[in-house]
Amino acid sequence: MAAGIAEGTLFRVFPDKETLIQAAIGSAFDPSPAERELDNIDPELGLRDRLIAAVEILQRRVEAVWQLISMLGLPPPAPPPPSGKGCAPQVGPAPDGAQRRFAAMFEPFRDQLRCDPERAARLMRIMTFAGTHPRISDGVPLTAAEIVAVVLDGIRVRNDLEAELEGPPC
Repeated sequence: MAAGIAEGTLFRVFPDKETLIQAAIGSAFDPSPAERELDNIDPELGLRDRLIAAVEILQRRVEAVWQLISMLGLPPPAPPPPSGKGCAPQVGPAPDGAQRRFAAMFEPFRDQLRCDPERAARLMRIMTFAGTHPRISDGVPLTAAEIVAVVLDGIRVRNDLEAELEGPPC
């Protein structure tokens, strides 16, 4: 086999090919390795350098997941169900581990931001996905430094004149 493992060895662990494929997919979608990498970013780095390192980690994850989805020919995820009559509108999923880690990176720099760290983290995560996804970026993904520059320079505190010209915070 291409993996250098005998087929018999594989099927002692996995009862059939479908179970093996499901395990491989589960492993590819497991956020734990990326979250561990995010946890290992040097906290002594400045905000910009920490964010660039974090975006690079998420970009590798987006690229790997997208390749798997493309290879398997999986359909795009279904849109969330409507909130229903009389129900509060859905405002989005709870933050995942990566988004919480981004928020923690922003927290020490809260006084330099025009929005709270949680909102900044959400913006960073969205920009990373959009700037990395091959169909959204027209096949020319943004670099981690470009993504960080767009988000960070768009949320930093401005002087009074700049703030007046820009309007309310994000």
